[in-house]
Amino acid sequence: MTAEVREGWIVSKKAVEKLDVERFNLKKLNELEVSKQYQIKISKRFAASQNLNYSKDIKQGLEHIKKNIKLSAEESLGMYEWKQHKPRFDAVCSQFLDQRKQAIKHWLQDSN
Repeated sequence: MTAEVREGWIVSKKAVEKLDVERFNLKKLNELEVSKQYQIKISKRFAASQNLNYSKDIKQGLEHIKKNIKLSAEESLGMYEWKQHKPRFDAVCSQFLDQRKQAIKHWLQDSN
């Protein structure tokens, strides 16, 4: 006697959205003025931190670079807003299902 066992990952959309919390509005980079503003902010941040020496601790240097990029992007681009979709099942669907149930009940009770 043998048995098969299958495992699968079920991931919902909401779980994926929670994992990807920080999303910047990258579409704004297509605008010339916003793009220039982002470049200016990021260059100022890196010019200010150019004097710092991270040769001993590379991880700290990478964290500093990451923080500078995130701050510049947040200030100039802003965060991405998730679109709110209409619910698929609404009052019209509910009314249609009630009518369908009534029609089936009427059909089952009718002897013809």
